[in-house]
Amino acid sequence: MGLLKRLNQFDFQRNEIAMALNLNRRRMLQALAASTAGGFVLNPTQRADAASNMDPKWSAAIEKGLDWVARTQSRRGSWTAGGYPTAMTALAGAALTMSGSTTTQGPYRDAIGKAVSFLIDQAARRTKDSDKLIPRNNGLIGDPLNDNRYTYGHGFSMLFLSQVLGEEEYEDRREELIQVLENAVQFSGRAQTKSGGWGYVSAEAGNNFDEGSTTITQVQGLRGCRNAGIVVPKEVIDNAIEYIYKCKNADGGISYSSRNRGTSRPAITAAALAGLYNAGDYTSEEAKAMLAYCKKNLFDLGGGNSFGHWHYTYLYYAQVVYREGGTDWEKFRTKLYNKIVNEQDSDGKWTGNIGPIYVTACNLIMLQLENAYLPIYQR
Repeated sequence: MGLLKRLNQFDFQRNEIAMALNLNRRRMLQALAASTAGGFVLNPTQRADAASNMDPKWSAAIEKGLDWVARTQSRRGSWTAGGYPTAMTALAGAALTMSGSTTTQGPYRDAIGKAVSFLIDQAARRTKDSDKLIPRNNGLIGDPLNDNRYTYGHGFSMLFLSQVLGEEEYEDRREELIQVLENAVQFSGRAQTKSGGWGYVSAEAGNNFDEGSTTITQVQGLRGCRNAGIVVPKEVIDNAIEYIYKCKNADGGISYSSRNRGTSRPAITAAALAGLYNAGDYTSEEAKAMLAYCKKNLFDLGGGNSFGHWHYTYLYYAQVVYREGGTDWEKFRTKLYNKIVNEQDSDGKWTGNIGPIYVTACNLIMLQLENAYLPIYQR
C-alpha cells in the first residue's frame, strides 16, 4: 500500500507540474495513463489515420448523435431514463467527451461542463447561507432516494469525472473534483461486499448481495480514478478480481453473482473481461477462457438481439475487441458500426432498452473508441 500511495502521489505531482507549465492537457493525461497502466497512446498522426479509416456514414451518425445528446440535456445539466439520472448523465458526458471536446474547448464544452456540475452537486450539498459545496459524508455520487440502483451512477460518475479531471483548467473546480473522487473511492471501498463484488446498493444496505454488472462499473470507475492520480487501495481491486474469478463457469462465461450461480451470462462476461483488462489482467487463464467464450458467443453480434442487454453487452465487448486490435477489430468494427448506424433515428438518437439517452450514449462510446481521447478506453 505504501508503494501504491507513493506512485499515486508521484503521478499527481507530475500532473500538477504539467498544469503549471500550461502543457496541452489532453496529451499530458494520455501520457499519464500510458505510464501508469502500460497503455498505448495514439499520437496525432496515428489518430488522423484512425479517423481516415472511418466510413463517412459512421462519422455522420456520430455527429448527429452527439448533437442530439447536447440538445436534450436538461437545464440542470442532466439526462435521465429508467430512474437513473446520475448514471445517464455520466454516460452522456463520457460520450460527448470522447469526441474531443472538454469542459473548456470544443463544440460540446458547455454540455460537458454542465454535466460535471450536476454530478458534483449530486456528490455534495450546499449550505443555506452560501454557495459552498460540502461533500456528503458517505462519498456517494448520486441520490439514494432518487437514483435507481445507485451504485451504477456512482461507478459511471467516477469514470467520467476522472477522465475530465486532467482537462480542468480552473483550480477551484479541480479541487472540487479531486475531493469528490477521493470520497467516492472511499465509498466504493466501504460498499464492497465480503465476496469482493458490489450490488445495486452498498454492501451494508443490501445485506452483502452482489452481482457482476455493478461490480464491473465500480472496477472501471476505480481504475479511472487511479489513472487520474487518486489513491485507490490495492486490496479493493484485488478482491474484485478474485470475485470475477470465483464467478467463472467451466465454459469460460461468468455467472450472475457469487450467490446466484447458474448459466453463463454473455453481458456480464463481456463486462467482466473489460474490467480485467482495465485492472491489467490480460494473460491469466481466467481472462483467456473468458475471451474465448466472448469470441464464440459475441463476435458475430450475438445473432442480432437474441439475448437481453445488447447495448450493455457490446459497450464492453467492443472495448475488449478494440484492445485486442488487428484484423479481428477491423472485421468486428465494420459489422458493429454498420448495425448501429442502420438503427439510428432521423433526429440522431437511438432507442431501445431503458431509454434513448442510454442507448445513444452506449452507441456513441462504441463508435468513438478509435478517437482514443479518454485513457480508460485506450489500448
